[in-house]
Amino acid sequence: MAILVDKNTRLIVQGITGREGGFHTQQMVEYGTRVVGGTSPGKGGEWVGKIPVFDTVRAAVDATGANCSIIFVPAKGTPDAIYEAADAGLPLVVAITEGVPVNDMIQVRAFLDQKGCRLLGPNCPGMLTPGEAKVGIIPGQIAIGGNIGIVSRSGTLTYEVLYALKNHDMGCSTTVGIGGDPINGTSFIDVLQLFEEDPQTEKVVMIGEIGGTDEEKAARFIADSMTKPVVSFIAGRTAPPGKRMGHAGAIVEGGTGTAEDKIRALEAVGVKVADHPEQIPELLT
Repeated sequence: MAILVDKNTRLIVQGITGREGGFHTQQMVEYGTRVVGGTSPGKGGEWVGKIPVFDTVRAAVDATGANCSIIFVPAKGTPDAIYEAADAGLPLVVAITEGVPVNDMIQVRAFLDQKGCRLLGPNCPGMLTPGEAKVGIIPGQIAIGGNIGIVSRSGTLTYEVLYALKNHDMGCSTTVGIGGDPINGTSFIDVLQLFEEDPQTEKVVMIGEIGGTDEEKAARFIADSMTKPVVSFIAGRTAPPGKRMGHAGAIVEGGTGTAEDKIRALEAVGVKVADHPEQIPELLT
C-alpha cells in the first residue's frame, strides 16, 4: 500500500504545454505514472506525445476519469487553476508553483475546505511512491521502496534524506512534500495521520524547518495519536531572527518558530532529532 498516490493514480497535468509542465510530464511518464491528460486553454485537441490536451480540467476529467491533477502554471494563475481542479471534482490537487500570494491562498484554502478537495502545496516538490507513481518533481532514481514514510517542508532536504536512506538500503512507502509556504493545503498532522493508518508504513521521518508552529503542533499529535516511531530533522538552527531563509514560511518572528523550540518540543515526546540529514538512517535503526 501507499498513501495519496499509487499505480492507480490517473493524473492530469495543468499547464502541460508549458516548458516546466512538458519537461516534468515526460519525467513522470518515464517513471511509470499514468498521466492520462493535460490542460492548456485554447489548445484542446492537441497532443503532447501520446497525452491528449484539453481546454478545461472538467473536460479532461470527463474524458479520462482522472483522480488527481498537478499544476505547472505561473503564480498569478495558480489560484484559478486550483479552483478549476476542485470544481471539476478532483479529490487531490498538487501545486508545484512557488510565489503564490498568501492572501490568495487564504481564500483558496477556505474554498477547498468546502469542496472536500485535498491540496498539496503550493511551493512543494509533490509526492513519490517508489515503483508506483511520481507526482511532482522528486527525482525517482534517488529512492527505493520500503516501509518508511517521509513528510517534509523542504524539497532539497527531502532529496538528501531519500538518497541517504537508499545508500543504507532503506526505502520509503511514500514521500510527501507539503511545501514551505505559510498557508498550504496539507499539514504535517494530515500526513502523519495517513502514515499512522497505512499498514505498509512502519516508521516515519518528518523534515521541518524554522518558522511557524507546525512542528510543535505535530509533536503534540505524535504524543497523543501515533504508535509508530518518528525521527525528525529541523533545518535552520543558525538562522538569524527576522530574516526569511528560503521558503516564505521560514522566518522566526516574535520569539516563536526557532529551531530550538521545535527540537525541544519533538524530543519531549520521544522523537529522535538528527543533527544533520545523513544521521537519519542511523536513528531509524
